[in-house]
Amino acid sequence: MLNISTFHLDHFLLMGIPGLEESHLMLSIPFCIMYVMDLIGNSILILVIGRNETLHQPMYLFLVMLATCDILLSSTTVPKTLCIFWFNSHTISFNGCLVQTFFIHFNFVMESAILVSMAYDRYYAICQPLTYTSTITGSFIRNIISFALLRSVSSITPFVFLLYRLPYEGNNVIEHTYCEHMSMAKLATADILVNVVYGLIIAASVTGVDMILIVVSYVVIIRAVLRLRSSEARVKAFNTCVSHVCVIILFYFPAFFSFITHRVGHKYISLKFHILLANLYVIVPPMMNPIIYGVKTREIRQRLQQILLQQRGL
Repeated sequence: MLNISTFHLDHFLLMGIPGLEESHLMLSIPFCIMYVMDLIGNSILILVIGRNETLHQPMYLFLVMLATCDILLSSTTVPKTLCIFWFNSHTISFNGCLVQTFFIHFNFVMESAILVSMAYDRYYAICQPLTYTSTITGSFIRNIISFALLRSVSSITPFVFLLYRLPYEGNNVIEHTYCEHMSMAKLATADILVNVVYGLIIAASVTGVDMILIVVSYVVIIRAVLRLRSSEARVKAFNTCVSHVCVIILFYFPAFFSFITHRVGHKYISLKFHILLANLYVIVPPMMNPIIYGVKTREIRQRLQQILLQQRGL
């Protein structure tokens, strides 16, 4: 009896955005601009926070982690997408597809954990200010990072093995710009029920729980903000909450839309719209995060201005 895992194709063909092949070159322009803005914006955010010890506080350290994940998430997918658009480079190796799948989902779960941590940080800063410094400590942040890494690796690694065990014979065309779990699994010539069920379990137990924790945190935060006596404090707290909520909506909505469409919505939603939104989900939030946090955070704006003035002085 032959092991079905031996029936692996040498490579897959990433076709880009189905139905918009003639617009690939035109689409590459905004994609490239957004990717460059993502790299520059998040790198500046990391640089500004890293060079200023006064910003080595929990909220800003979480921003550094978020910026790092954003760069990794977009860099896992966008360069290959641009190669498809510019050079018709559709080929990706089987192992390369597995690696891309792992890092896409790994970064998503990791970023989800960071957003939960930021919500928890804001909860303590606004609702429990007297115990904030004694609770959100350096060791606490290190424990969060360790837990987030461990959770991401342990929950996403099975995806790779579940895909690797499947036989792939004949069809090697992925109607997408990058490899992801379900886009690969659908090409298998065997039952993928285990893949579907495991994907649902992870979505519910990891990102679903994260979303519930975030919603509960901000409901409590908003209630606490409304009780603040100082109007200036209320405005500042609301500005922080609005920034976080914008990032959360930008991050979760397109991702869950793509997740649901893969499983039940493909009959009602056009493939080109699905793939286009799936691309925006890996590039728009990483581009917007440094803009939202950099523009709305006075301390970061001030430190960036100081760095620019120092560079001009040189």
